Amino acid sequence: MSEPLILGIESSCDETGVALVRGNELLFDAVASSMDEHSRFGGIIPEIASRAHLESMVPTLQRALSEADVDLSDVDAVAVTAGPGLVGPLTIGASAAKALSLAINKPLYGVNHVVGHAAVDKLVHGDFPQRFMALVVSGGHSSLLLVDDIATAVNELGSTLDDAAGEAFDKVGRLLDLPYPGGPHIDRLAREGNRDAIRFPRALTSKKDQEKHMYDFSFSGLKTSVARWVETRQDQGLDIPLNDVAASFAYAVADVLTAKTIAACELHGVDTLVVGGGFSANSQLRDLAAQRCAEHGITLRIPPIRYCTDNGAMIAALGSSLVAAGVEPSNYDIPVDSSMPLTVTHV
Repeated sequence: MSEPLILGIESSCDETGVALVRGNELLFDAVASSMDEHSRFGGIIPEIASRAHLESMVPTLQRALSEADVDLSDVDAVAVTAGPGLVGPLTIGASAAKALSLAINKPLYGVNHVVGHAAVDKLVHGDFPQRFMALVVSGGHSSLLLVDDIATAVNELGSTLDDAAGEAFDKVGRLLDLPYPGGPHIDRLAREGNRDAIRFPRALTSKKDQEKHMYDFSFSGLKTSVARWVETRQDQGLDIPLNDVAASFAYAVADVLTAKTIAACELHGVDTLVVGGGFSANSQLRDLAAQRCAEHGITLRIPPIRYCTDNGAMIAALGSSLVAAGVEPSNYDIPVDSSMPLTVTHV
């Protein structure tokens, strides 16, 4: 008997994602992005994103079903992002999922977007070990999770106290007059620069900070340090070495993320690390994580870049794990939660 077919819907920000997953197999993942509509504003405009989801939801669903060669009636459960995210976009996705679930009379699962970023790795590398660490880094989240069961037992060890890694990259990108979003452009420049050219600060790494914020992250001060360094150079009439600034900044972010994560793995006796989220596409983070995991005997699992940005596959993957674990479906009156706790895998 084949495993249940799960329809996943993601709409937490600017991507409309619809995917179909059976067990650990992704049948198809369709994504429609409204990024181009936000680029001239230098950030996501929730009202524009919501309108784009309304326009894209049905065509994206139809494309996913067609490419996967399945009918809507074949779906065994519907999973949808219930949070965290932007309220307007979340509401569009949740409304669509509830309507579909009612129409085909199949169970509904409102799931956690951030946990989904970790869950999607099972579609690439197979089932998870009994216990693993997950570092989820994206535009709005930098979170360290200790996972005993991706469906039912996720413990948040630490998170960002201000700017997440992706946010810091976008803000530094604007500072350096780079196109939005800044992350890919800084990554490109950094590959040509000297990461040791400028010693930018590593926040929350002092002994005093470690006592209270051992696994927390902070990148707001780093962003400010970059701004002051650039302003000083400009005041002195000196050129800005973009490659070196990008490389030194990117290395500072990757250094803190990986150092704290490796320390958490060792303290909790975990030998597998899963890295996910949009910022996990960053080459400095990938390289440094691979290096440090190899040095400490930790198995590193990072999915290909196509799975790192927001997509329906991650939601369907988490939904599949919930169904397999026998978790009770959600009620139709579930709300969306823009600040859903990461210990809540579903509602």
